[in-house]
Amino acid sequence: MIDIYLTDEQDNLIKKDELVKGCWINLTRPSEFEVGKVVEGTGIPSDFIRDSLDDDERSRIEKEDDTVLIIVDFPVRVEDESDSAPYDTIPLGIIVTPFYFVTVCLQSNPIVEDFINNKIKNFFTYKKTRFTLQILYAIARYYLRYLKTIDRRTSVIERELHESMRNKELFNLLSLEKTLVYFTTSLKSNNIVMEKMTKQRFLRMYEDDQDLLEDVIIEIKQAIEMSEVHSNILSGMMDAYASVISNNVNVVMKFLTTVTIVLSIPTMVASFYGMNVNGIPYQGLAHSFWIPFGIALLLSGITALFFWKKKYF
Repeated sequence: MIDIYLTDEQDNLIKKDELVKGCWINLTRPSEFEVGKVVEGTGIPSDFIRDSLDDDERSRIEKEDDTVLIIVDFPVRVEDESDSAPYDTIPLGIIVTPFYFVTVCLQSNPIVEDFINNKIKNFFTYKKTRFTLQILYAIARYYLRYLKTIDRRTSVIERELHESMRNKELFNLLSLEKTLVYFTTSLKSNNIVMEKMTKQRFLRMYEDDQDLLEDVIIEIKQAIEMSEVHSNILSGMMDAYASVISNNVNVVMKFLTTVTIVLSIPTMVASFYGMNVNGIPYQGLAHSFWIPFGIALLLSGITALFFWKKKYF
C-alpha cells in the first residue's frame, strides 16, 4: 500500500494522489508495482526500499549521493497468541531525498499512524530532518511505554507466583524476558545509528534539530537501561521462583508422605488382628474389637505427634 501526504500552506496534512515535491510517501508492505513506481518517481535506489522490507535487517544508516537511508527497529505488539513473546521488533526504513521523504515498513504501525492522525504536533513533511528525528523520538517513547507495561505485567505475575506450583507463570516470565532481549538488542543498534548521525552529519541540522537529536539519544539510552534492569530482575526472579515452586512441591510431598505413614498404622494393626489364625491375644474377649482399635489410635497419635513436633505438618 502506498499513501502520499503533504503539508499545505496552512500547515494541514492532506492526502495526495500523485508524487509532489516536499511530500511524505508512506509504503506499507508495498507490491513490486508500488516499489517500482516510487523508485521511478523519486530516483531512490530500489535496494533502499527492499532492505527496509527485510524482517531480519539490522539498524543502520547509509548515504548514496543525496539520498540517506535510515533503518531502525521499533516495538510492536504480537497478536499471534502462539508466539511466546508478547512484543517483537521490526525494521522501519526512513529514506530522505532532497525532494521527498519516504517511510517503508512491513506492516501498519502506531508510530506512523500517530503522525497521520495528527497526534504529533508541529511536524511538516517538507522539514525532512526534523520529521526524521520526530519519528525516532516517537519510537524511543514507544519502547519506554512498552517497558512500563512489561514492568506492570511482571508485578502481576510475581503476585501469582507466591503460592503457585505451576509452570504457567514461569513461562510468562520467560516470554517477557525474551521480549526484553529483543528490545535491548534493537535499542543498542538504534543507539549506534544515533551516534553515527551525531558524528557524521548525514542530515543537515539546525540548532533545534540538534537539541531534538540529543533528546532522542537520551530517551534511547534510558530505554536501554530500563530493558537491561528489567531483564536482570526477571532472570533473578525466574531462578528464585523456580526454586520456590520446587520447594512447594517438596512441602506437599512431605505432607502427603506423613499422612500416608500415619494412616498406614491402623491398617497394619487391623491386618494383624484380622488374620484367621488361633493365638491372637484377647480374641475371645467380648470387647476385643476395641483393643486393636485403641492400639491403632494410640500408635497413630504418637506418630502424628512426633511428625508435628518435627514440623512435618
